[in-house]
Amino acid sequence: MASTTTTTSSQFFFVVSIISLLACNSANGYHLSPNFYARTCSNLQTIVRDVMRQAVTIEKRMGASILRLFFHDCFVQGCDGSILLDDTDILALAARDGVVLLGGKSWQVPLGRRDSRTASLSKANSDLPSPFADLPTLISMFAAKGLTARDMTILSGGHAIGFSQCSLFRNRIYNETNIDPAFATARRANCPFSGCDTNLAPLDSTPNRFDNNYYQNLVARRGLLHSDQVLFNGGSQDATVRTYSINPAAFLRDFGAAMVKMGNISPLTGTHGEIRRSCRVINS
Repeated sequence: MASTTTTTSSQFFFVVSIISLLACNSANGYHLSPNFYARTCSNLQTIVRDVMRQAVTIEKRMGASILRLFFHDCFVQGCDGSILLDDTDILALAARDGVVLLGGKSWQVPLGRRDSRTASLSKANSDLPSPFADLPTLISMFAAKGLTARDMTILSGGHAIGFSQCSLFRNRIYNETNIDPAFATARRANCPFSGCDTNLAPLDSTPNRFDNNYYQNLVARRGLLHSDQVLFNGGSQDATVRTYSINPAAFLRDFGAAMVKMGNISPLTGTHGEIRRSCRVINS
């Protein structure tokens, strides 16, 4: 799930933060649990789901944007809300709901993460996988977060939804050989050899539907990003990609499990971090 362009999400988080966790920020505890807010904010998940439904109805790309933000949050300092200095539990729930609204399978989201007091641009630049990364680099970066190569291949399936900018796939469609010629030609129509860097192309053939077409595209050498196609290029992940390309139920099931595992990357709990009085502002 390499870094790609996302649509703005500030309005979404403002609405959710104001409606929900501002009134529900007194929860405490030391372990993540799907029932963490059962007593203090029992309707939290309903609130987040309803707001996500409204957001995705208006702009389907919002589902992909929020999913990408959660990935970025967890890879930079752990799942602590530092990517936006916003509430990390809201982000975890919203990422799940965005996937479900676009056709994915639901999963239980462990809750109870406290929020960071800091954000790090340098860590964002060093810890997020590049869309130009090769397979060994990707495996190493995911391993540094406690995730296996298989986890990486499953989580890369998040590219089942969303779009990417021309600047991030131009080299692939003009210079790489492990690409379907017809696919490369089609993408060049909207991504010239120079200029138009921000033009968008779908990450897979059904960018508004969370399905296994991403893996089918990889088998057909139609991966948009270099970091996508390296998952199926004669390497260690070929078998996993083939499995998910023919077994959509297995992908949808395993994606939820991998998201839970990713959501457990270095969460702040207990007395670490803070419970914000306002989700968008560090406590003074």
